[in-house]
Amino acid sequence: MAEKSFYSYRVDPQDVDFTLRATLASLGSSILNTAGLDAYGKGFGVDVLNAENHSWVLSRMAIEIDRRPEQYTDYTVATWISDYGRVLSTRNFTLTDASGHEFGRAVTQWAMIDLTTRSAVDLSWVGREHDDAVVPVPPPTDRPRKIREVVPTLQTEHRVVYSDIDFNRHVNTMRYIEMMLDLLPVERLTQEAAVRLDIHFLKECRLGQTLRVGCEERDSSALFEISGDGVTAAVRASVEWTPRS
Repeated sequence: MAEKSFYSYRVDPQDVDFTLRATLASLGSSILNTAGLDAYGKGFGVDVLNAENHSWVLSRMAIEIDRRPEQYTDYTVATWISDYGRVLSTRNFTLTDASGHEFGRAVTQWAMIDLTTRSAVDLSWVGREHDDAVVPVPPPTDRPRKIREVVPTLQTEHRVVYSDIDFNRHVNTMRYIEMMLDLLPVERLTQEAAVRLDIHFLKECRLGQTLRVGCEERDSSALFEISGDGVTAAVRASVEWTPRS
C-alpha cells in the first residue's frame, strides 16, 4: 500500500517578508516543488510526460496556512495522491514544523495537456499504470472552491515578461499570486491571521500579454480576477483571513 511522502524545507531569507516570516507565495512554492519532486520520484514527472509531448498543469489549488513560520526554521511537507480521474488528479499536502505541529495544508487538482494543442488529454492511463501511488487518505481540507464572479474595485495591468514564465511557457502560479496580493494593503498581508487561498485557472497567460489584474476587497476576504484580453477571466482566486484568538 502506498504511503505519504515527506520532504524537508527551511525558511531562507529569500522566503520571508519584512516581518521575517515566510510569505504565502514562498510556502506555495514549496508545496508545488514537492508535487514535482514526488511525481519525478514515482516515475510520472514532467520529464517522462515531455517525452510524449505532454505535461502537468495545475488546474485548481487551495492552501490554508494557520501561521507563517519564521526565518531559518525547518518544516516538512507531506504529500499524497488521493485519486485519479479522467480529467483531474488530486494531490494533497500537510505542512508541519520541527515539533511535529501541523500549521498548513493544501489540496491541488492537476490536468495533463498536449504541449502542441495546449488542450487537456485523458490521464486515465496514469491512474492505471500508477495505481500503487494512490494513498487511501482523504484530502486534509475542503477541495478548491470555485469563484464565480468578481466585481473589481481595484485594478492594475501587468505585462508578462521572461521572469514570469515557467517550464510550460505560461505564467508561473506564484507569479499570479504575487500579482494579486500586491494590490492589497501591506497591513492586511502581514496581519497575524490564518489564511486560506483558493485559485482556479481557466486559461493560459503567455509571454508578451498584458494582463488586467482586478481585486474586490471585502471585510475579511478579497476576490481576484486576472484577464489576458480584458474580457475573459484567465484566473480567479479568493483569499480569506481568520484572525487568531
